[in-house]
Amino acid sequence: MLSASRISLHYGKHLALDGVSIDVGESETVVVLGANGAGKSSLLKAIAGLLRPAPGARVNLAGTELVGLPAHRYVELGVALVPEGRGIFGDLTVAENLQLGAYAKPARPHEARQRALVLELFPRLGERQKQIARTMSGGEQQMLAIGRALMSCPRLLMLDEPSLGLAPIVTSELFTALGRIRETGIALLVVEQNVMASLAIAHRGYLMEAGRITGSGTADALRDDPAVQQAFLGAVTPAPFTNGVTP
Repeated sequence: MLSASRISLHYGKHLALDGVSIDVGESETVVVLGANGAGKSSLLKAIAGLLRPAPGARVNLAGTELVGLPAHRYVELGVALVPEGRGIFGDLTVAENLQLGAYAKPARPHEARQRALVLELFPRLGERQKQIARTMSGGEQQMLAIGRALMSCPRLLMLDEPSLGLAPIVTSELFTALGRIRETGIALLVVEQNVMASLAIAHRGYLMEAGRITGSGTADALRDDPAVQQAFLGAVTPAPFTNGVTP
C-alpha cells in the first residue's frame, strides 16, 4: 500500500536520510528499529509530508504519488502521524482534540464511528472528555494523540516512539491497544525504543543506522537474531545479522 523510495534528506550540510526505501503492505504492521540519531523520526516526517526530501524521492500511497502535495493532503488521502512528544492541543479538552482529528473533509462523515472506536480502545478518554488535555497523565495524553490520529480515518497510521517516557504498565496497555488497531485493518508504521513490544505486534521490521536501511526481515527473524539482541538488548556475544534478516 505504501511505497517510499529513494528518500534523502538534509539538515543543512548534515545528511539525515540517504536513499531510504521502505514499503508497508495493506493491513501490515512494520517497525523501524535503530539507535538515536539513525534518522527514524526524519523518515516518518518525510513520509507524512512534514519534511520535503531531496529530488528523486517518491512516496506512493495506494497508487497516489504524495511527494509535492501539501501536508494536509497527505492526511486527506489517509496518512496520519502521531509524533514524538504527542503534539496534542494542551489547552483544549479531550473531546475538542478528537473533534479536530476529524477535521479533514473525507473524515467528517465518519466522525461518530471513529469516536466510538477510539473510546472503545481507550475507555479513559471517554471518562475525561471535558478534561483539559495538558492536565492528564503522560499515558493518557499518548492515548489521546493516537485517538486524534484515528479520527482522521487513516489507511496508514505512523507512530514515533509511542511508549517514550511511559511507565511499564501503561506501555503494556498501549501496545495491547496497538494490537487491536492492527486487527481493524489499519496499516501501522512504528518507530519504537521498546524492541520486544514492537516486534510482538509487527509483521516485519527494518533496521536503520546513520540514515540508511541496514537490514530487514520478519518480526520473528529480527527478534531471534543475535545481532539484533546485541544491538538493542545488550546480549553478550555480538554476531552478524542472520536468521533470515536481509542486509
